[in-house]
Amino acid sequence: MTVVRKEIVLVGAPVDEGAGQRGCVMGPDAYRTAGLKGMLEALGHSVADHGNVSPAQIGNLRSPNPVLKNYGAYVAWTRALHVKAADLGASQAFPIYLGGDHAMAAGSVSGQAKAAAAQGRPLFVLWLDAHSDFHTFDSTASGNLHGTPLAFLCGLPGFDDLLGTPLQHTLKPENVEILGARSIDPEERDLLRSHGVRVSDMRRIDEEGITPILEPFLERVQASNGLLHVSLDVDFLDPEIAPAVGTTVPGGASFREAHLVMEMLHDSGLVTSLDLVELNPFLDERGRTARLMVDLAGSLFGRRIFDRPTQSF
Repeated sequence: MTVVRKEIVLVGAPVDEGAGQRGCVMGPDAYRTAGLKGMLEALGHSVADHGNVSPAQIGNLRSPNPVLKNYGAYVAWTRALHVKAADLGASQAFPIYLGGDHAMAAGSVSGQAKAAAAQGRPLFVLWLDAHSDFHTFDSTASGNLHGTPLAFLCGLPGFDDLLGTPLQHTLKPENVEILGARSIDPEERDLLRSHGVRVSDMRRIDEEGITPILEPFLERVQASNGLLHVSLDVDFLDPEIAPAVGTTVPGGASFREAHLVMEMLHDSGLVTSLDLVELNPFLDERGRTARLMVDLAGSLFGRRIFDRPTQSF
């Protein structure tokens, strides 16, 4: 398939407060060091790096649950990223949000959803993750807020402070596809089932393969004239090939399974925005995870097998 040239904007989101283990603050610069911009330009795309977003200035907020960690920082990052994403979503640019832990998606995806609604089009989300991140402020036991953004985005109650007002443009739960899950808490499982979120765990991938799962989802996006946001968590991948993440869960996607997902997404022509999240360079091995994530982004943007140089890790 011919590569469609895109105007790509890189946005750093050094969100570090949502995860239990610190280090994701270094993620955006690790992607830059691993050559993301140059790789995309070599494919013929134009790339502008907008640098890193800064958290919004907020007053003192009372946490709705004392177990929540770094609640004020979560609010500040969500508001700043929401504004940035809504602005980019209204433009012709293809934004890539460089995380940062997965708490950042509360802002990036909500902003993209606002822009999609202004165009009269539904936003679909492909959540590539070992976890569902579907806890509410009441259901989380750990208090780690990177486990809550998808519940917020789907309009579950209790999140009014994140944007200062109730979220106007929520995701329809049936427009969310979680792929690669293998660690879901019982409370999340009940919420996912009651709200109708689609979850394909690694057992289903083992039994059926990637293609029969992903193709129907992409067909629904196309039939609805939808926009597609992809949120790629490092822990979607097996930790044997991607160790730089604080939430390792064995049995993740293989190198080829992950590239197949990205190649299918490229071929569909439906993806309009992307998160790269949970990269913790402090836990990496000589940059191998950062380079793999950049390579996967290359597949999403049209890099073919013949284009790939031999790599040594």
